[in-house]
Amino acid sequence: MSYIVMLVGLGLLILLVAWLPMVLKELPLSLPIICVGLGFAVFSTFRLENPEPLAFPQATEHLTELIVIISLMGAGLKLDRRIGWRRWIITWRLLGITMPLSILMIGLIGWYWLDFPLAASILLGAALAPTDPVLASDIQVGPPKSGEEDEIRFSLTSEAGLNDGLAFPFVHLSIGVALLNGNPPWDLLEHWVLLDVLWKLAAGVGMGWLVGRLLGYVTFRVPNRANLSRTGDGFVSLGITLTAYGLTELVGGYGFLAVFVAALALRDAERNSEYHERLHDFVEQTERLMMMLMLVLFGGTLAHGLIGTLSWSVAVAAITILFLVRPVAGLAGLTSVPMPVGEKLAIGFFGIRGIGSIYYIAYALNAAEFDVPNALWSVTGLIVLLSILIHGITVTPVMRRIDRRRQAADPLPAVSIHRRMEKAGVSVDH
Repeated sequence: MSYIVMLVGLGLLILLVAWLPMVLKELPLSLPIICVGLGFAVFSTFRLENPEPLAFPQATEHLTELIVIISLMGAGLKLDRRIGWRRWIITWRLLGITMPLSILMIGLIGWYWLDFPLAASILLGAALAPTDPVLASDIQVGPPKSGEEDEIRFSLTSEAGLNDGLAFPFVHLSIGVALLNGNPPWDLLEHWVLLDVLWKLAAGVGMGWLVGRLLGYVTFRVPNRANLSRTGDGFVSLGITLTAYGLTELVGGYGFLAVFVAALALRDAERNSEYHERLHDFVEQTERLMMMLMLVLFGGTLAHGLIGTLSWSVAVAAITILFLVRPVAGLAGLTSVPMPVGEKLAIGFFGIRGIGSIYYIAYALNAAEFDVPNALWSVTGLIVLLSILIHGITVTPVMRRIDRRRQAADPLPAVSIHRRMEKAGVSVDH
């Protein structure tokens, strides 16, 4: 009987995947809010087993891992703008200034405010600094060639695609610190710099670009009827995702970074092909279904008290991390960028936390013993919940208002930042 109930639940979930986005499009609600609420209600009503991550550590890690890499492929495929220093200047600033500042400030909050050990503080900063590529879909650019690529949506999409390359080294640093056991840190620092920073980043970018270019050639350039694009099958995107991720992990690189870079390289191989839309649509549907499943389980953990034992000081720390640290770090990163303050605040505010943060915590706790695993999960769970609720409610009205204001000031919002930069005397490579 329980098996049949699970089949019915899965069927209803799949129907909701297709139906809810249309219903919620004009409402100040988001699909993740509905999913978490549904999970909370189902697990509370039927008293199902607690799906807490500490009880299912491997399942939590691998499910979130799969969701994130699928999301990263979709994010890379839908970016119309070619990669470049000035074209991506906001992205580089978010990565080079905002991300490190966020990691530092969150780590200090964990160390001084929450009284976490050093390893747990570093992990907290690394896990909660990146913008989530999964739950941030409502604030990302539209499908390929849709024209929905203003600076806010573009910067948050590209940042979400690349920021794992900065978060992962600090996750590994936290694991190394947790495994020190009183040994001197010098060997750890050398290993971290050479392997976790230099090699893994280089391997992630290099393998991602190589796989993307090779599969781009097979997809679009092989002559006659042999190229993959002639199949019209969208599930090819899933094959590219798993291939890029797996090969990069085999050589010790960052697979997350490789998947996004592979998507950029694939898109660059033939920018105007309609096949990109098929690839993106399949990946987006798969991501949405898996995201809903994960968030229903997350709602189940909330029903079983994942954040039920939090103190007021922890709650205030979580609010500070979410609504003060990221906006301040965002403004710091965009200080000299010639764009309206409101748009800078939007980029800082909508640094959404979600599935990626859950993955980092699960990955680290499976790799080493941390002294405060329950506290890490509680703080992360609260921040993810607050992000889902607050960002989900505000993203539609805020972005609609910004779009109206931008359209009134500039009929070509996608290039408005370039115009402002040119007026400010900065040359832009088109």
